[in-house]
Amino acid sequence: MTNIIPEKLKKGDKVMIVAPARGLKLIGQDVREIATQRLNSLGLEVVYAPNTTDENWDYMGSTSVEKRTEDIHTAFKDKSVKAIFTVIGGFNSNQMLKYLDYDLIKQNPKIFCGFSDITAIANAIRAKTGLTTYYGPHFSTLGMKLGCDYTFEHMIKMLIEDGNDNVTPAEIWSDDLWFLDQDKRDFEANEGYWVINDGNAEGRVEGGNLCTYNLLLGTSFRHKFTEDTILFIEDDTTQNALAEFERDLQALIHQEDFKYVKGIVIGRFLKDAKISKEGLEFIIHSKEELKDIPVIANVDFGHTSPILTIPLGGYATIKDKKITLKA
Repeated sequence: MTNIIPEKLKKGDKVMIVAPARGLKLIGQDVREIATQRLNSLGLEVVYAPNTTDENWDYMGSTSVEKRTEDIHTAFKDKSVKAIFTVIGGFNSNQMLKYLDYDLIKQNPKIFCGFSDITAIANAIRAKTGLTTYYGPHFSTLGMKLGCDYTFEHMIKMLIEDGNDNVTPAEIWSDDLWFLDQDKRDFEANEGYWVINDGNAEGRVEGGNLCTYNLLLGTSFRHKFTEDTILFIEDDTTQNALAEFERDLQALIHQEDFKYVKGIVIGRFLKDAKISKEGLEFIIHSKEELKDIPVIANVDFGHTSPILTIPLGGYATIKDKKITLKA
């Protein structure tokens, strides 16, 4: 399948906000205003999909599958919309996969950006259409008053500039509950990448949130690994986190196409996961399939902030303990 790279954003373009998982009601007015101002500062216009409202709210924190699907279709169908950002993650994006009109999406390629539970939709779109999607900030992520500069800078490189990003670690990071008090944040110095296995590799980017990605195993909604794949994975589990990560990774290793994975990049874990470099080394070094490929962890993506914007379907290079991305 031909890989489709969506056009970069430019001044005057319209960005539509959709809620495939939890809805707009979950994020405060201050978050919405800051996120809108950030996108406006790039000359972009922010609009909301019709069903992305404060009124749409069920026990899962979202609206119906039909309405969520309708919003995705509206965003792709609207010729004036050049990018689609998700409100936030959740647990139920994979409900929508069989209802999406992939022909419509393929005929109207544009930027689709989000992370966490959005892994399911981003990968389904990639598998069914060949469109490069972006594992990057939600609309709500851009509503951080403090600590968003790195996220914003790398989003611009990928979605507005030339799509080339010579990645370096952020200076500081946090996994605090930033939305509770925007003026009181808890940051700490970044110790840099954990090089679990040294080595060089390059290839096409696949992955996302690991436990969500694995929901796609055995379905047509996962793009199969092709020769020379670089796998980007992260996890947000905090209970028995090392064991959960190990078995989810093992499930992926069991896939026939895993033999094409030439390198792995792992996003930073939450503090409450209590996963140390030594613990992760034990997991990685225990797996025969990983002994000859580079593995770098503690990278700036996942459920801490700040985060990169990673092109699923783009290219990555691991060389001399450094990472580059290209879309």
